[in-house]
Amino acid sequence: MTASGDDVAGSPRPSTIGRMAPSRRAAGIYGLIITASVLATGGATLGVVPLAVAVFVTLLVYWLAEEYAEGLEHASAGHLPTWARVSGLLRSKWTMVSASYVPLIILVAVRLLGATTSTAALFALGGTVLLLMASAWRAGRSAGLTGMSLGGMTAVAGLLGLAMIGLKVGLTHLH
Repeated sequence: MTASGDDVAGSPRPSTIGRMAPSRRAAGIYGLIITASVLATGGATLGVVPLAVAVFVTLLVYWLAEEYAEGLEHASAGHLPTWARVSGLLRSKWTMVSASYVPLIILVAVRLLGATTSTAALFALGGTVLLLMASAWRAGRSAGLTGMSLGGMTAVAGLLGLAMIGLKVGLTHLH
């Protein structure tokens, strides 16, 4: 076992999985925010396929960059992390990318139903806001928040999402 609670192969011990959940949740929230920002900025100018690809590729780049930085932090005494450690880090934060799946499905489905790409992006942004609020609510509940604290945390996530929608509407009117 290592000092971090991981076994030699880099897999977390069962007792540490609960402590990893907030990190995965944070990665998912970060992924939703990135998804919303790409939908907001690209939804006014790109077609649906290029927009979906832009969301996915942007998330892949952010995910790899974040895990690269994390891997550098785990390098110690002149030794790079093992491949098992690197692959464990990559798997543990994949939620950053997978958080985009539902918004991208909404984007494509609404476009296939005949909406413009801009309208489809707006629907996908709406779905992203709901997912962001649900994630904030789950994170708050997991942290033991209730009442106004839980409501405030969820509302802040919603306001962040609404700011992304405002960005998209503003950018649409600039074109």
